[in-house]
Amino acid sequence: MKLSDYKALSFDVYGTLIDWESGMIAGLAPLTDQLNLPRDAILEAHAHHESTCQRLTPGKDYRDVLATVYKRLAEEWGLRATWQEAQVYGRSVQHWPAFADSADALAYLRDHFKLIVLSNVDNASFAFSDAKLGTPFVASYVAEDIGSYKPDSRNFDYMLVQAARLGLSPGDILHTAESMFHDHAPANRHGLANCWIYRRHDKDGFGATMDPGDMPSYDMMFHSMADLVAAHRDELAEAG
Repeated sequence: MKLSDYKALSFDVYGTLIDWESGMIAGLAPLTDQLNLPRDAILEAHAHHESTCQRLTPGKDYRDVLATVYKRLAEEWGLRATWQEAQVYGRSVQHWPAFADSADALAYLRDHFKLIVLSNVDNASFAFSDAKLGTPFVASYVAEDIGSYKPDSRNFDYMLVQAARLGLSPGDILHTAESMFHDHAPANRHGLANCWIYRRHDKDGFGATMDPGDMPSYDMMFHSMADLVAAHRDELAEAG
């Protein structure tokens, strides 16, 4: 199996292309500056409340999901937070940074693949991230469009229906993501080839994503987008 076997790469964005963990830590500082918690404990608590909110209120806008997470975290940690403060966090996606290699990697890949987004986000927040990444995508399918959040199978069903309108069959698509919970488990259920961008390879645990339980399988693994690009270049060089 080679990267060049595929016509399209479908991307998770947050955790894969955008450094959402750094963005979360910065945005939660008004709460966490009052405490002494390890970084991963903060991220794991965030993952619990985010995934719970997304599962139980799947039609909620992602900005409001994040605001609710802020409220739940304040309560869990015995702190006071106003709804206005929670809403500031809800709109913090616009400040979350891209990983240093993301924009350059996507600029290269767009010349070789159709690039698609499948993300647990709202359109307004994604617009800020899209600009940071150089607007390389031919289509973006986000939770606001679909009415549910990954790992719900509905999100992948939606992407595959829409991708067919772009002339893509499931076998043409390599799903490319960091999260085992949000992306690789449902990609396995849908029979999609998948590429793990293992950004947390030098860290323990799952950070801002939930533990998937039984580890999903994956077809390829790279530690960064830069490594993926290097592998594709090597394939082209070997092919002459």
